[in-house]
Amino acid sequence: MSNSTTGSTPASAPAPESGDDQEELAAGSQLSTAPQEEAPGLPALGVIGWARWFWRQLTSMRVALLLLFLLSLGAIPGSLIPQSGTDETKVADFMQRHSFLGRLYDNLGLFHVYSSVWFSAIYILLFISLIGCIVPRTWQFVGQLRSRPPGAPRRLTRLPAYTTWRTEAEPEQVREAALVLLKKRRFRAHLAGDAVAAEKGYLREVGNLAFHIALIVMLSSFAWGQLYKSEGNSLILEGGGFSNTLTQYDDFKSGTLFDTDDLDPFSFHLKDFKGTYETTGPNRGTPRTYEAAVDYSVGAYGKAKKRTIKVNEPLVIGDSKVYLTAHGYAPVITVRDGKGDIVFDQAVALLPLDSNVTSSGAIKVMDGYRSPKGVEEQLGIQAFFLPTYVPGNEIASQFPALENPVLNLAPFHGDLGVDAGLPQSVYQLDKTHMKAFKDAKGQQVRVNLKPGESMKLPNGAGSITYDGTHEWANFQVTRQPAADWALGGAIVAIFGLAGSLFIQRRRVWVRAVKGPDGVTVVEMGGLGRSESAKVPEELGDIAGTLYDQAPGAPDPETPDPDPDTSAVPAEGAEK
Repeated sequence: MSNSTTGSTPASAPAPESGDDQEELAAGSQLSTAPQEEAPGLPALGVIGWARWFWRQLTSMRVALLLLFLLSLGAIPGSLIPQSGTDETKVADFMQRHSFLGRLYDNLGLFHVYSSVWFSAIYILLFISLIGCIVPRTWQFVGQLRSRPPGAPRRLTRLPAYTTWRTEAEPEQVREAALVLLKKRRFRAHLAGDAVAAEKGYLREVGNLAFHIALIVMLSSFAWGQLYKSEGNSLILEGGGFSNTLTQYDDFKSGTLFDTDDLDPFSFHLKDFKGTYETTGPNRGTPRTYEAAVDYSVGAYGKAKKRTIKVNEPLVIGDSKVYLTAHGYAPVITVRDGKGDIVFDQAVALLPLDSNVTSSGAIKVMDGYRSPKGVEEQLGIQAFFLPTYVPGNEIASQFPALENPVLNLAPFHGDLGVDAGLPQSVYQLDKTHMKAFKDAKGQQVRVNLKPGESMKLPNGAGSITYDGTHEWANFQVTRQPAADWALGGAIVAIFGLAGSLFIQRRRVWVRAVKGPDGVTVVEMGGLGRSESAKVPEELGDIAGTLYDQAPGAPDPETPDPDPDTSAVPAEGAEK
């Protein structure tokens, strides 16, 4: 191969003005579907002109990126500041502790970021920007796919990558060989006059469009999920059941457009909970398995099915997922009055305080109890439970499993305040109108009980028996519509972005014409959307393969110098 050159056109090249330069611009046109920006004539702009200018700015890529950045920035306070839709208690506590910041955050909508006006405005503008950017580019790209690559410029030497050689093969043979070769390398190629025009790398624009479409899918899915989502928690004792209705939840929150009819109809029964823990080593007490064996059914007359719910392995029913989120113990308590009649007999769930499931709570006997004098009263019993009790350590369990359970009880009598109509926690005891039971020394009665043991209340007021321990499990039921669409959009966005970054769109032209001396001159030029070392390398590879099929012809012979003259050394030269 002879007379082969490759190079790169400097980025600061002067603006083309000649006809050849115009051809070069035409050859490089439509390598991208980015819209051409036109500088508006500001003095001549009217209402329509300004509207068009604003629309062009809104649908430009830099504005879309700016809005995406603002959306990410706006989500930060939603993660750091308590949100009213998630935890009203934390919001109230924050406003109580920080009066000035609380009022400021409330006025700025920082306690409900995702439903605030400013966050919604950014969200909607980003949505409009992406749609306004994608639609015209998609139609333009479809037009490019339906058209053929443009013909070769008159002067291929002006392209960033160029090579040439002379061959004795006929031009038609060279062009035919080039056409076959380029198609074999997955170029879209066709004959255009005395040259072959070819283009490759359309997947770059496909990836770019796929990335933006995936963003729209993700935004739409996120908005749909937030509007129609629901999330609730329910604590269930072993042997207990749950039906997916609002009254069965201990706490429940939902999106703005949620309707109770959207709840998936199902129910389940907790047969057994099993938890195992590390027994030795530095990780002693660390949970190894949490498993809840349930029987569930879908619909009012669905057939019961068995399933084991584990951590991060939820039960999926329709759009709902049932997660196992917590575990604890529920001592079985039997309370008798002074006559020996049972007034309370059930398991009471206690809340864990630490990783070893040291638990506390309240046992409330609201009806049926009478004092030894026959006065109708209510009982409140403060309970403290240690699954593994070690003598000498009265305040914390030493292991989360039931190895040596001890229940500490402190009983009170009086009015629990439940008839006042004010809400109160089932795990806390309001002692405002309660009196402690006291022993003969005037000290509050407090007793440690093991399973099967009982404590007698003073003055024949009755007895309390610890009959054993059940376990409970907390289930979180979430419904997040369009979550699969959001996940699919995220995956497509990643692959689309990778394609738009790593795939190079480029064009190659091969011209073969007869030279003045009758020998075929082959010229090859390459042009990429951006300066890339891949275009010259690829052009050189293609040229090398084509050169094997159309090998170079010898250069025209130059006349030899006069042999006699050349044989005589110049005067003064050394021999």
